[in-house]
Amino acid sequence: MRRYLLGFVLGSLALLGAGCSRNTSRPDAQIAQDVQSKINSDNAVPEKQVTINSTSGVVTLSGNVSSDAARNAAANDAAQIEGVKTVVNNLQVAPAAAADQGMQNPADQQAEQQQQQANNAPPAREERSRPSPRRKTSSSGGDSGLRTTVPPSTTASAPPPGMNGSNSGNSYDNTASNTPAPPPVPQPITVPSGTQINIRLNDTLDSEKSQVGDTFHGSISQPVVIDGKTVIPTSADVEGRVVEVKSAGRFAGQSDLVIELTRLMMNGKSYSLQTDRWSKQGSARGKATAAKVGGGAAVGAILGGIFGGGKGAAIGAAAGAGAGTGVSAATKGQQILLKPETMLSFQLQNSVSVTPGGNRQAMNQ
Repeated sequence: MRRYLLGFVLGSLALLGAGCSRNTSRPDAQIAQDVQSKINSDNAVPEKQVTINSTSGVVTLSGNVSSDAARNAAANDAAQIEGVKTVVNNLQVAPAAAADQGMQNPADQQAEQQQQQANNAPPAREERSRPSPRRKTSSSGGDSGLRTTVPPSTTASAPPPGMNGSNSGNSYDNTASNTPAPPPVPQPITVPSGTQINIRLNDTLDSEKSQVGDTFHGSISQPVVIDGKTVIPTSADVEGRVVEVKSAGRFAGQSDLVIELTRLMMNGKSYSLQTDRWSKQGSARGKATAAKVGGGAAVGAILGGIFGGGKGAAIGAAAGAGAGTGVSAATKGQQILLKPETMLSFQLQNSVSVTPGGNRQAMNQ
């Protein structure tokens, strides 16, 4: 009876633990809603048209913002939400004028078009009012000189409408000239081979768990500056892969991890990269393992010879070697573990042509 009661209690505790573990994970819809609320309340992100997608704790941000500062602020807001594991920042930096134009209400655009048509009307009225003074002067052309001086005085009041029309035309031209010109299209800039790329890891790399071909992600930790201009800002993301990996064995060998960068993502574009390979090796256990196994065999042979002669020595040697092997197999060599926020440096092996963002002032920060 006691055995059945103990089994029932253990089963209940297991079900209770499973239910608690399920409740700890937050649904993606709730995570996306919390990220949206956090961004809407942040004054550093003036543009609220940010699309948020959450899948298994990986939050993806997409849309347009006016500056790199707003892009970084949105990513920081998303990272502070509970349940967010990784933030993929696909926000694009667009000029403020273009962003305002894209967000403008269609009714407001129609009202502006009607206002422009109304501003174009005065020049047409001016052309119609000009022939009337000409008809007056032509009718008085056959009179004496004294009378010819009168029409100019009467028509002197006519030029003000023409003058006003010219002024209104000038004011229209001035408003047109005050309209900001579209920003120049950024030209591609070549990042030469040998340039150092400093990154900050977003994922965990472990020599015991990672496999060859696994991809990892990171972000630029220091901007790349060429001729005083920021070409690759800290808002850019990178992607790499595991080239070689080897876990430290229980008896001999050492851990080994080799990685490289393969892609650069910035301003909504992707660029292929070829970099040198970052590598690290852990400490080996080959000599220590051999010493422990050999020492155990020697001690076993001595004790076996004392108690059982030659046959006892052989049995003792085998038992001692087995004991030594068990002790060595209980521990492994040093594994290589790279956690998120780890700073790494790579060097470009080929030149790459990139197109910087339009907002250079924000990029230089």
